Amino acid sequence: MVPKSVFCHYMVGLTLNQTIEQWYDDISLASASLIDGFALNIGAGDSFTIDSVRNAYNAAGQFGDFSLFLSFDFHAVGGEWNAASVSDMIRTFKDEPAQFKVDGKPLVSTFEGVPFLDEWRHVRDQVDGGVYLVPDWSSLGPQGVRDVVGAIDGHFSFDAWPKPGQNRMSSDLDTDYKQALGGKTYMAGLSPYFYTNLEDYKKNWYSSSDRLWFDRWEQIVVNQPDLVQIISWNDFGESHYISDIRPNQVLDQARRYVDGYPHSGFRGMLPYYIAAYKQGKADIALPASLGDGIVTAWYRRTPVDISGCSDGGTVWGQYGTMSAKSGVQDAINLAAVVAVDSMVTVSLDGESKSFEVAPGAPTFIQVPFSDFNKRAGRVLISINGETVEGPGISDQCPESGIINFNAVAIHTVAPFTRRRHIEEPIDGGSEYDQRSAGSGAGNLIPGLWFLWAALALYL
Repeated sequence: MVPKSVFCHYMVGLTLNQTIEQWYDDISLASASLIDGFALNIGAGDSFTIDSVRNAYNAAGQFGDFSLFLSFDFHAVGGEWNAASVSDMIRTFKDEPAQFKVDGKPLVSTFEGVPFLDEWRHVRDQVDGGVYLVPDWSSLGPQGVRDVVGAIDGHFSFDAWPKPGQNRMSSDLDTDYKQALGGKTYMAGLSPYFYTNLEDYKKNWYSSSDRLWFDRWEQIVVNQPDLVQIISWNDFGESHYISDIRPNQVLDQARRYVDGYPHSGFRGMLPYYIAAYKQGKADIALPASLGDGIVTAWYRRTPVDISGCSDGGTVWGQYGTMSAKSGVQDAINLAAVVAVDSMVTVSLDGESKSFEVAPGAPTFIQVPFSDFNKRAGRVLISINGETVEGPGISDQCPESGIINFNAVAIHTVAPFTRRRHIEEPIDGGSEYDQRSAGSGAGNLIPGLWFLWAALALYL
């Protein structure tokens, strides 16, 4: 039985000299968002990999109730995995308290590695008790996965972004992969964003992300995959990080579009989304940490039509041919989920637009820059008067002369204005959730009856 869980893709190759304390801090931040664990992406070429992975397992063991599993990256530069080295890594960590297991076997995943397919038989033989193999072989597509389904225990889909020329992502591949697996484990990938411009890696594209975080979570809640993997925690070079910015993990060529572009706001709604996924429905009681409601906003800081500003050769989607300018919206995007009738307000350069949001499933709001008198200035968002300011939008081209297609993400929470009756405590709910359940007037009746009886006896 696969326990329904949400993991986050963690790039170990960026953790040179990372201490146990730093791992513990990341685990604490992830756990606070109800993330169940990290998928540790490891390449064969980094000499520090085993020490860093050991620190991760030690930190997770100290923290408790947080799981890890290994994800072997077969496209990482600098080395190649073989059956012996893969088996050694699995054996080293398979019995750690933090190791995520299915049916008593350590779950193991990959980033690609289809040519390694036949070697997994040797790996299974060399690891006592075997492994639970859920690789990412998305390059095969659903039909290709169907053809090799006998060699795997499940599949992880890295298809987490719209295709070139597409503004929104379809969930058709989720359906196709689940059918191809014939009941075996399906791990769905989702991501908040994508933009990369790394000359050294010959990567330069943007995938439409204006609605991606909202749309993909809606699909996850509806389609109910066995497992979920968020891509990613700390891949700053591809702009889909949800961690706080760690300067020592940012590649030099990525600093131009990462510095000043926090993504921690994408974590804001995770307690709701993860609880909704685990409960199998969108209309659930909000976790107590989200008060009466939460709003998350993400937006780019550079309009695409600034005179003299280049697109930097960035194309719309991997292997796309059109400019990335065609695939972005000059807009402030918002997602909100509330427990009471609420008012969400977005302000640009002092001009405000307000929207009513009702309880129930999350609401998506998109406010084009052009709806404001000025397309630049301070950005503030609020929910029921609780306000946060994000980095401003500029009508000047960045010093690099290149449009930054990355976004910033911010969020704010409306505090409780009343005690709410919560009928179904959610997974990961706080003590307040548990205490509030059944705290309605009905619980006063036994107490009032007892008081009346005592007074009658006294009189």
